Amino acid sequence: MGASKVENLGIKTLDQLKKGALTFLTLILVLTIGSCASKAPKYEKVEELKRNQEFEQTVKIVVPAETAHDGSDVSAPAQTTTTSMATTTTLPGKKADKKIKKPKKGELPPPPAPVGRQPDIESTDGFDGGRRPLKDPFRVGERVTHNVSYFKVSAGILNLESRAYAEVNGHKNYQFRTSIKTSSLFSSFYSVDDYVDVLMDFDQMIPSVFTQHVKETDQLKEAQMYFDHEKNTATFWEKKVTEKNGEETKKQHWEIMPYSQSVFSAAFYMRIFQWEVGKEYAFRVANDNENLVFRAKALRREKISTKAGDFDAVVIKPEIELKGKFKPVGDIFIWLSDDDRKYLLRIESQIKIGTLVSEVIEIIPGKP
Repeated sequence: MGASKVENLGIKTLDQLKKGALTFLTLILVLTIGSCASKAPKYEKVEELKRNQEFEQTVKIVVPAETAHDGSDVSAPAQTTTTSMATTTTLPGKKADKKIKKPKKGELPPPPAPVGRQPDIESTDGFDGGRRPLKDPFRVGERVTHNVSYFKVSAGILNLESRAYAEVNGHKNYQFRTSIKTSSLFSSFYSVDDYVDVLMDFDQMIPSVFTQHVKETDQLKEAQMYFDHEKNTATFWEKKVTEKNGEETKKQHWEIMPYSQSVFSAAFYMRIFQWEVGKEYAFRVANDNENLVFRAKALRREKISTKAGDFDAVVIKPEIELKGKFKPVGDIFIWLSDDDRKYLLRIESQIKIGTLVSEVIEIIPGKP
């Protein structure tokens, strides 16, 4: 297929996806297709674009200097410290430092602490009453690499990584990274070189922050999101530069439901569930000033052959619920490895013009 035909199909595909719900699934695929353009916008204040003083005064993040994909040398002391801490959050389910005071005469006692796994919307299979799964699917140094294709033409490479543990406001966090880069063919008319870092609290399995870095043909963007799980609020900041509109800033602050995931942590969080055929699984997602519910049903088990090898897999179909109503996301199917790791093996999005496919080509398992 010629580049011009791929380009025309890409423009139509992007327009279709932008009209739908922007879930973490469609987002991964949207990043591989764009409108016709030739080069990234010129901008001299890139470092200034990355700085967010309000975010830096809200949260303290400490991450290791490097993460090796083979899992080696990842336990070295943290060497890189970003931002300065202004507040410390007590996460849901954690005990506060201060002792609980007895109610005064005439006052009602405090409500009892939640019993069993919370929230009720989530499956309890594979958990021992708490938030952590009995079998942790993540390994430091893990990397799952996908080839993303459209009409069987390689559009880009997607990487899903579990990096060295970090600290957020003194709490141990997983450090996940999702990155995507277009192929040489697609880069000739639309270039993408983006990544998102997600920090998720180790004990509570809920996101603390994410930082997004976008370098594309028509835009440069830096974004941050902070989850205050004590107050059940989320704050999102974005600074963007485009040739059309120049510099733009955006801030959102809204109340979220307890134990909400981000649109980026969801791709990792879905791996902690058992995914028994015929059963529906759900969890909350906070994104773009809205509170959503991600629901998916395990349809069947099957064997799948990929460049990374042959796998037993479970096939699931997701849906998005907003304010009690389902939002159309099209025919999207996900293949997870049918084992304790639940690797994301394949995403298939059937749209009006062809099918977008993201399929694993390499797995580096990392160290236990």
